[in-house]
Amino acid sequence: MKGKGIVSIVIILFIFSTSSAQKINPENPDLSPGNYRLDSLPNSELNIPVQINLKPIYQMAEKSVDTLFTSPGYPDGWVQEGCDTRYKYIFRRSPLEMKAAGSSLNLGFTGYYKIVGSTRLCVNGTVVSPWTPACRCGFSEPERRVTVAFSNSLSIQPDFKVKLNIKREEPNALDKCEVCFWGQDITKQVIKGLTAELDAAKKELDKSYASVDLKPRFQQVWDQLNKSYNLYGLGWLQINPQKIKINNLFVDRDSLHVYLGLSAKPVISFEKPAEKSSWIPNLGAFSRQQGFSIFLDAVLSYDSLSNIMNLQLRGKEFNFKKGFIKKKFIIEDCKIYGGGFEKLIIKLNFSGTNSGVVYLAGKPVYDKDKKTIEVTDIDFDIKSKNVLLGSADWLFDKKITKEISKQARFELGAYIDTAKSGMDKQLNQEWIKGIRSTGNIHDIKLIGIYPMQQHLVLRSNCSGNLSVKVESIDFSL
Repeated sequence: MKGKGIVSIVIILFIFSTSSAQKINPENPDLSPGNYRLDSLPNSELNIPVQINLKPIYQMAEKSVDTLFTSPGYPDGWVQEGCDTRYKYIFRRSPLEMKAAGSSLNLGFTGYYKIVGSTRLCVNGTVVSPWTPACRCGFSEPERRVTVAFSNSLSIQPDFKVKLNIKREEPNALDKCEVCFWGQDITKQVIKGLTAELDAAKKELDKSYASVDLKPRFQQVWDQLNKSYNLYGLGWLQINPQKIKINNLFVDRDSLHVYLGLSAKPVISFEKPAEKSSWIPNLGAFSRQQGFSIFLDAVLSYDSLSNIMNLQLRGKEFNFKKGFIKKKFIIEDCKIYGGGFEKLIIKLNFSGTNSGVVYLAGKPVYDKDKKTIEVTDIDFDIKSKNVLLGSADWLFDKKITKEISKQARFELGAYIDTAKSGMDKQLNQEWIKGIRSTGNIHDIKLIGIYPMQQHLVLRSNCSGNLSVKVESIDFSL
């Protein structure tokens, strides 16, 4: 009978304790403003080799320089600079030949000409004989040859204008042209006429190509850099360009090589940010850095992290024993949010012996070997502790915090691999017709975790290479 009495007392105490269980609802933890600012993100520096195909420019030059030159009034008119000689000629050129090295670009061709001339005897400017029959040079024999060249030097200005300094070299006659009975050499007269034509051609080249404004093309690229790009389920990438730099410029064979520098503050966020537009600033100072080093902020949603934890913890039951009385704690739901200054808050809605809400706090840290974010040093928030001391101190058992610590791990390996793949895809594409980029991400390292109240910011550093190839340029812009 004595044993049955003890059992009865225990049952009565258990019924009494469960029927009078206090609902636990502590005040929200104190939140700090956080220690993260977007403007604290270091500038990312990219040094991008850009290769511009010069063949389209050569083709434009080919169209701009006439292929056929003649003396004024040809074939009926004559050029007569004195009393005793007259001539007329026709001149054709070979295709343009381009030779480039460093910042110099030479454009040349070989000219072939035929000339007809005649002479007469003059004394002190007075004609004393008629014109001789026309003497021909290069008609029934090989055409006479002369080499012609323009030398050019390239430079790019802060306002994105490419300056082409064009200089006409003196024509070089490879063959003489001697006409009429006493073999008068009129090569100099032909060269003089040709020089006038070449000066006119140079003037036209200066007008069309001496200053090429690339700013509209760079503005298009700048506008593309200001857009938001979907990283295939990982969020939205916004590059936030700050400055473009030209680090080097030289010509090699058929290509103009430019080392293009870019300063930016890229951010990844789960919500698509508002796109912005701005005028491209003038070119910045040179940089010698190879490849690129990007400091990137990834903005993670707490809802996503909470969902991951709920998959592991929702419905989890913990059993405790305080004296002869059994206690039960069942997690109904958990929610993560930032407490500021390296602190995460975990809100637990629970049922069981008691019901209500408790708050825990912990510090997120990154394990670079496992590529995981873990919430360490998890403990009840001070306000939750104060409430639990008076109503459910049995919850201070480490069983709950240990289990939550075990489940508060977030794998980033797959995220990083997918991010690298997504970024690689963005780096390897045609941005504008005729302009294509290629590159790859070498490594992504997490260098900072900032638990903001609305989202978790992961600051990382990406390193890799990027190059751009310009196959065609539309100068009509």
